Parts: sequence; C-alpha cells; structure tokens
Amino acid sequence: MIMLQHFISSTPVWVWGLLAFLITRGIAAMKSGETSLTKLAIVPALFTVWGIWWINHRFASSWGAWGEWLIGIGVGMSLGWFLLRRATLILNPSTGKLWRSADYSLLPLLLVTFAVKYGFESALAVSPALSADGSFRAAYLLLSGAFTGIFIGKYWRYLRASRIEPTRGSLEAAG
Repeated sequence: MIMLQHFISSTPVWVWGLLAFLITRGIAAMKSGETSLTKLAIVPALFTVWGIWWINHRFASSWGAWGEWLIGIGVGMSLGWFLLRRATLILNPSTGKLWRSADYSLLPLLLVTFAVKYGFESALAVSPALSADGSFRAAYLLLSGAFTGIFIGKYWRYLRASRIEPTRGSLEAAG
C-alpha cells in the first residue's frame, strides 16, 4: 500500500490532468451526436505524439523499437476499424460534422491504455535498466503501438464515413 501511495504522490500533476481529460472524452463518446473530425482526431493525435516522443526519448537510434511500435499500430488499426463496424456514421453536409452513434468502447480503452502506459512508465522509473530488456521493451512498444493504432483505426473509420454521401438523404451505416 505504501508503494502505491508513493507512485501516486510521485506522479506529475499533468498526468492526472491527462487522465481527467481522457475520462471526459470517453464519457462524451457515450452519447450519440454530431462532432467535428477535428475533435475526433484529438485522442489518436495525442497518443501518436506521446508514442513518438517516448520512442525518441528512450530509443532514438533503434530501428527495432520503431518497428515494434509500428507493428503494434498496424494490428491496433485493424482492431479500431473493426470496433466501429456497426456504428452509424453520417456526414451532415450542411455543417461538415459527423453524426455518430454512441461509442461505449472508448472509455474502457482509454482507461486501459492509460493504466498500461502508467504501469510501464512506473516500472521504468523504479528500474531504468528495464529499457534495455528486450522482452520488456517489446511488450511496451507492441502494446503502446496497438493502443495507438486502435485510436487511429477508429479515426480512419470516421474519415471514411465523412467521405460517403448518403443516398437520397437516408441514414446509412458506414462500413
């Protein structure tokens, strides 16, 4: 219990702010409605930038690290695309916004992603030598890439839906 309290108290305030932001995004996604592609791009962009920064910070000259992360992204993108296969996504041509059905997968994904990244970063803070451990590195890079890929895959599904014109004004599911 003392170790957990130490981790929580040693965590920078911006990390808790990020968690609060992710929770609000996840809760907002649980409501159907119109939203802009820009708002939908925030989460994938955030995790992409965070991943790029992290790899540059820890493994700047390692092509292997980049490869593992990109493999994770590829797998995750397929899963993200798949998660929205039944979603109703309709572009409103008059506003340029996308109407989307509620997405109940986003909040759990954001929380698990945060927990995984927090756990790996905490382990690295306690034992920096873990960054040299191939298994640890591969697990972190593949998981980090996969979660980032899920958010990118979902966004690509939104982009695709924004380019599909509904026929005769009817509502259609994208996919």
